[in-house]
Amino acid sequence: MMKSMYSGISGLRAQQIKLDVIGNNIANVNTLGYKAQRVTFSDIFSQTLGGASAPDGNMGGVNPKQVGLGAKISSIDTLMTPGGPQYTGNPLDLSISGNGFFIVQGGRRGDYQFTRAGNFGVDKAGNLTVGGMQICGWQDYGGKRQADGSYVYDTQTPVEPINLFSDRYNGNKRIIAPKATTQAKFGGNLDPAKTVKGTALDDIGTPPSPADYTGTMTAYDAMGNSYEVQVKFSKCYVDSTDADNPVTSWYWEAKSADSNLGVTASGYIKFDKDGKIVSGDADFNEKPGITLTPQGDKAAAAPFSVSLDFSGISTYNSSGSNEIKASDVDGYAAGDLDDISIGDDGVITGIYSNGQKQPLGMLALANFDNPAGLEKIGDNLYVPTVNSGDFKGGFKPGEGGTSRVNSGNLEMSNVDLAEQFSEMMITQRAYQANSKVITAADQILQDLINMVR
Repeated sequence: MMKSMYSGISGLRAQQIKLDVIGNNIANVNTLGYKAQRVTFSDIFSQTLGGASAPDGNMGGVNPKQVGLGAKISSIDTLMTPGGPQYTGNPLDLSISGNGFFIVQGGRRGDYQFTRAGNFGVDKAGNLTVGGMQICGWQDYGGKRQADGSYVYDTQTPVEPINLFSDRYNGNKRIIAPKATTQAKFGGNLDPAKTVKGTALDDIGTPPSPADYTGTMTAYDAMGNSYEVQVKFSKCYVDSTDADNPVTSWYWEAKSADSNLGVTASGYIKFDKDGKIVSGDADFNEKPGITLTPQGDKAAAAPFSVSLDFSGISTYNSSGSNEIKASDVDGYAAGDLDDISIGDDGVITGIYSNGQKQPLGMLALANFDNPAGLEKIGDNLYVPTVNSGDFKGGFKPGEGGTSRVNSGNLEMSNVDLAEQFSEMMITQRAYQANSKVITAADQILQDLINMVR
């Protein structure tokens, strides 16, 4: 009787723990990145009343006679299945599409900790944070852009907290430095019916004023000062010496009305009978270079060279408008950090007031041999244990067994409320049943005591 009572007590204790876990799961149904837990039971060592015997002659075999001593908690497992994504539209909200954990640092521990919650923010110092912890990754990309426009971060170094405003590799990132103009393309159509102004293919004489067409570009020096530069085009001469292949030349001249910029450059370009520009003739260079010299109030800036490209200009007979426009002009003034975006590869890109972009950092993800073996320490954080495997350093999202990240989404809890309610009802009944065992054992003991009165 005492054994049945203790078995009932062990059942009560086990069911109570399961109910505690269920209650915690339900409490965290809206906790970002929360991973549900489940409880499994095992029986306690059974008392053997009689051992088993094998068949012998005319006697059959006998099974062992055992009485169980109750139930105990076998495991409390953390279910690492991903939660569903919740769209927020906030570029600082991130979810991990599969495996991996964000790496954070800070708090009382100071060491690396790990989370699935991606509700990031930026504090006044520029630190990328979540729940007061600093998010880790890499910030050193060598300051260079690859040929395809991407950036390659040094992911072989230990991860460190990411600061969006400044770092020891790139300096101040709240402002993007100006870039001097180095190239400009001009395109459009010159009307072939215009009157010639020169006396030979390479002799305009006194340039006409005004010119037939003007293309304007905005150029920047290395200090971010801007200047308007006009490239003027005038029809020079038509050479019909070869009646089958007449050619036409146009005179171009670069000028600026800005008193703080000195520029005097000119030359000729040539077109064939079909109105297409002729390339490869040194005397009619379609890709000339010019030098712009800041002066006056802007004389502190260094002179800079700009490569012009006229290959996009034609002289077709066109029923539409004939005009020249500048395009693909590089260079820009300094800009302030306005916004950020985060790619699925974890690269954080700053968007500046001048329309330019530059990388601010790259998120790192951690992976473990046994993620379910991580220990929860509160605040959506995990730390490694001897059964989870060690932290092996950060990985670029999508590498090292990790998955890509999704910006503008948050990972919801993976708690299934329907399942939890079902488990809760079963657990409640199991608790009641175990209490009935104790009640019955108590009644039997009471009857036994009454027998000897």
